[in-house]
Amino acid sequence: MTYDQLKKFITEDMQMQHIYQPVMLIELLKNGGQASEEGIARVFVNRDPTQQKYYEDKVRNMVGKVLKSNGITDREKSVHRLIGFDRLTPEQVEELMELLRDRLANEESKRGESFWKHRATDREAISGSIRYEVLKRAKGRCECCGISVEDRPIDVDHIVPRSKTGDNDITNYQALCWLCNANKGNRDETDFRQLEGFYAERVDGCLFCDLQTKDRGRIVEENTLAYAIRDGFPVTQHHTLIIPKRHTLDFFGLTQAELNAINSLTHSQKKVIEGLDKTVEGFNIGANCGEIAGQSVWHCHIHLIPRRRGDVERPKGGVRHVIPNMGHYEERK
Repeated sequence: MTYDQLKKFITEDMQMQHIYQPVMLIELLKNGGQASEEGIARVFVNRDPTQQKYYEDKVRNMVGKVLKSNGITDREKSVHRLIGFDRLTPEQVEELMELLRDRLANEESKRGESFWKHRATDREAISGSIRYEVLKRAKGRCECCGISVEDRPIDVDHIVPRSKTGDNDITNYQALCWLCNANKGNRDETDFRQLEGFYAERVDGCLFCDLQTKDRGRIVEENTLAYAIRDGFPVTQHHTLIIPKRHTLDFFGLTQAELNAINSLTHSQKKVIEGLDKTVEGFNIGANCGEIAGQSVWHCHIHLIPRRRGDVERPKGGVRHVIPNMGHYEERK
């Protein structure tokens, strides 16, 4: 790689969608033609204050590959080398660095904040309060791999992509570490383009599928993936059913996204019911899974049953009473 070739690449051929190529080349030129991924990533961090590991991945798997494919650099393990650096004079090194700085300054001036949106292309800004609620719900861990926010940056991701009619709704958000989020994006064509159809699955003749279009007046609350109705044959007043919109047999067929949506409605309906009736002091939450367990409608639904003092003579044991005489377990010792 000659001086003239490098100069032509910098001034004519180098794409400037992100900051990475000029920053990496400046670092190589400053350090005798070679630099480690850690060192290059540290420079990225200084310009855009995000996590070191994120940028090390960018060095290896994005900018490093682009520069190598253009014949500008090569790599041995984690060390990247500028091809032909040893043939450059100090004056040429300084001139090339100045050209790179000029390109950076021009692009930053021209594009402003958009220059730093490379981590969130095709995404809309999510408020800090919503991000906090999503991370709190996920207990500060990636909902895919389980890694802690202390060990890897966590993104807030649309479960059903906005491009596929996904809503800006907290029940359509999930917490993904940047690595799982990047992998999700890479697999979008094979895995995630089918999400819209997957969650839209309905079965004609199913009570809870049909209700969504034919009897919407019964719906008291809904979100992206679930809805709530009052039970038609209530065990107690305000007995509520929380139902996934997708047709799925029982609780064990729910996705994590649907569990999030159902959990959200369960909490909000608890508050609604407590506001409607101050005598409510407790709740039973349950699902019947399978005929032998009492299921009679073959579309998953979760029962939220308000409880009041004195509604049964001996409430201790709660859901254990689904089997007669098994609720009062202390009497069976």
